[in-house]
Amino acid sequence: MRLGIGTGSTAAFFVTALAERVRKGLRVVGVPTSEATRAQAEREGVPLTTLDETPELDLTVDGADELDDQLRLIKGGGGALLREKIVAAASARMVVIADGSKRVAPLGRFPLPIEVVPFGLKATEHAIARLLKEQGLPADLRLRRAANAEPFVTDGGHYIFDAHVERIGDPERLAASLNTIPGVVEHGLFIGLATGAILATADGLVELGQV
Repeated sequence: MRLGIGTGSTAAFFVTALAERVRKGLRVVGVPTSEATRAQAEREGVPLTTLDETPELDLTVDGADELDDQLRLIKGGGGALLREKIVAAASARMVVIADGSKRVAPLGRFPLPIEVVPFGLKATEHAIARLLKEQGLPADLRLRRAANAEPFVTDGGHYIFDAHVERIGDPERLAASLNTIPGVVEHGLFIGLATGAILATADGLVELGQV
C-alpha cells in the first residue's frame, strides 16, 4: 500500500503502530506530511517515498483538530497543513483518526490556521481580515509564534495566522474565498478530502463515512 502519513500527536501513535506491523511483515511505503513525521518514521523503520517518486497514494491516515458529520475538517494545529493537504489530495482515500471531542457542529471553535508567505505580511493580514468581516466573522487574526517568541515557520518557510472565528456557518464559501487572496498559501479547511473517520469515545469507537 502507498500510504500518506499524517502529523500530530494522534498521528504519532499511528506511526508507532504502523512500524510494529511493518516489523511483522506488512508491506507499505509512506509519504510523511512533515519533517517531524519523516524523522519518526525513519527512526522506527517505516519505509518512505516522496510524491515525486509516488504521485498517487492509496490512503492517507491523519488526525484533525475538528471535524463535523459531513467530514469537513479543520487541520493545521501542528503547522503542517500545506503538506497534509497536498498528500491528502493525492490519495484515493483519507481516514481521520481522532478522539471524540474533535467532533463538532459547527466548525470554528478551534482557530483556523491560514498559512501565508512572509512577504507583504501586513497587506495579507488586512486582506484576510476584510474577507472575514465581509462574511460576518470576527477578524481576530493572531500570528503564530514559536517558543522563542519569533514567528512560527512552517516546513515550507511560511508563517501562520490563526483566525479565531468562533463558528463557521459556510465552510465551503470561506475556503473558496481564502483561496483568492494573494499571499495566502493554504488554509486549514479540508473539504471533500476525508472519506472516513474513526473516533475514540468513552463508549468505544465511532466510525463516520467509509473507513
